[in-house]
Amino acid sequence: MTSALARGRRVIIAVSACCCVVAPCFAADQPVASPLVSSVKMLLGLGVVLVAIAATAWVLRRLAPGQTGSTGDLRVVAAVAVGPKERVVLVDVGDTRLVLGVAPGMVTRLHELPRPADAGISDEAAFSVPAVNKFKELLAARKGGK
Repeated sequence: MTSALARGRRVIIAVSACCCVVAPCFAADQPVASPLVSSVKMLLGLGVVLVAIAATAWVLRRLAPGQTGSTGDLRVVAAVAVGPKERVVLVDVGDTRLVLGVAPGMVTRLHELPRPADAGISDEAAFSVPAVNKFKELLAARKGGK
C-alpha cells in the first residue's frame, strides 16, 4: 500500500469519526431553545458538510490514477500539455529518463538521457507538507523538553 493511499484512508476515517461525533448534536428530537441556537446549529452542520466535501475532494485528487507517486522502477516526473490532446511527459524508467510525446493513439520517444542523481526522491519526501513537518518538529521539541 502506498503512503498516499494509507494517508487518504486515515483522512477518510478521521472525517467519518468527526461526522459520527458531531451528528448527535443535530438530533431532531431535541427541543429548540431559540431561533439563534437553531441558526448556529444549521451553520455548524453546513460547515461540517462543506469540510467533509472538501476532504473527500482532496483525498480523491491525491489518489487519482497516475498521481500516487512512484511504483517500482517507473515514475512520471512531469507532464506538460502542448495542445488540446497532446502532452510531453518526462518519465523515469530504472536508470533512464525518457522524454515522451503523447498523442491520441500514439506515444513517441523524443529523447533519452541518464536519470539525474537527485531524481531518487522517496515517496515520503515527495508528499511532505511544510506545516506537517513544522508540527512534527514542535512535537519533538515538546517531548524533548519534558
